[in-house]
Amino acid sequence: MKTAILLLHCPDKLGIIAELTKFITDNNGNIVYLDQYVDTVDKMFFMRIEWELDGFRIPQDKIEEYFRTLYCSRYDIVFNVYFSDVKPRMAIFVSKMSHCLYDLLARYKAGEMDVEIPCIVSNHENLRYVAEQFGIPYYVWSIAADHSNKAEVEKAEMELLERERVDFIVLARYMQIITDGMIARYPHNIINIHHSFLPAFVGAKPYDQAYKRGVKIVGATSHYVTAELDAGPIIEQDVVRISHKDTPESLALKGRDLEKIVLSRAVKKHVERKVLTFNNKTIIFS
Repeated sequence: MKTAILLLHCPDKLGIIAELTKFITDNNGNIVYLDQYVDTVDKMFFMRIEWELDGFRIPQDKIEEYFRTLYCSRYDIVFNVYFSDVKPRMAIFVSKMSHCLYDLLARYKAGEMDVEIPCIVSNHENLRYVAEQFGIPYYVWSIAADHSNKAEVEKAEMELLERERVDFIVLARYMQIITDGMIARYPHNIINIHHSFLPAFVGAKPYDQAYKRGVKIVGATSHYVTAELDAGPIIEQDVVRISHKDTPESLALKGRDLEKIVLSRAVKKHVERKVLTFNNKTIIFS
């Protein structure tokens, strides 16, 4: 079943749902999914609506144009249209740790994620063997300790991403800061996994921070990358209980199980077009 997916937000106004569903049904579209939410604090309306394209009167390549002409100025709508037969192209960035990479690739091979993975990018050679197991090209650009070649490396990475028509990036324990240039090129399309329950323990070595603080739970957070470190819109989180008997090493071991699960959940929601961002927060549709 080939479908179109419309994600939108706008100031809340009487009759929006009726107007938008009428647009679809009047053009012979069969709605198969509709979820909406009204933020009563900010008085904003959010919606995800999906309909079958078989028999739809507006050509696929004209839907966005029609919708923009009819509704954008009228309702001050911000929207995106996606199509179920267009697989998003996902690049994975890694460093030395393999657990998140293996989990993503295993789910991809099992058909749990409807994506294409044209490349894996790293700053180390360590995980090339993993990429080879799955038959995915692996590219390495080493970054100097003083970051003197950082701009040169990111320029080469951006050229690769453009060449491979990458739609979004997943940082699967990629231990480098993404610069503002790449963030601006992929706004809310770079997904990171941070090994703590944000906003607690931002930055490096969060398990050591958690151990020193004596917390009773540790967590993992997947979020979109923004210019502010570990402060982007949160997509998915989870926690596990710990005790005084745990060491920084055992905390890290427990955390790794969470990291790969939380990251995969976030990526899946992004791929299924069930995430909307607004004011540095996310609306996650069911």
